[in-house]
Amino acid sequence: MSTPLVCIAILGALCFVLGLNVSLARMRAGVGSGCPDDPKDTLHKAVRAHANTIEYAPALMLLIYIASQAQIASWVMWTMVVATACRVLIVIGIIGTRSLARPNPMRFTGALGTYITGLILAGVVLNMAFV
Repeated sequence: MSTPLVCIAILGALCFVLGLNVSLARMRAGVGSGCPDDPKDTLHKAVRAHANTIEYAPALMLLIYIASQAQIASWVMWTMVVATACRVLIVIGIIGTRSLARPNPMRFTGALGTYITGLILAGVVLNMAFV
């Protein structure tokens, strides 16, 4: 099993599943574009979860792929897994909360983990450029 490819597949699937979720939420709400500003609204949460994923998942997928092209230490592999888990966690924190107006520990942990692991993976790739 290739852990980097599994992480990339999960992140890619997340983008498309969340896109489908937005489409279904739009159908249920009868809304063709845009979304209500209400942080409790299901469509609003679906759009935010998808938009947030699209902001970060492609960059993570690329960093994971590039980093996997070299011989990598186990801690780099674990960083890939944690990055992927953080993206899933933030989606659960967005969709599963009653309102986006309130802080949510899953969203916070997912976001912080994304920033930290993303920067670590960027550093790994940058290091590869100089080695």
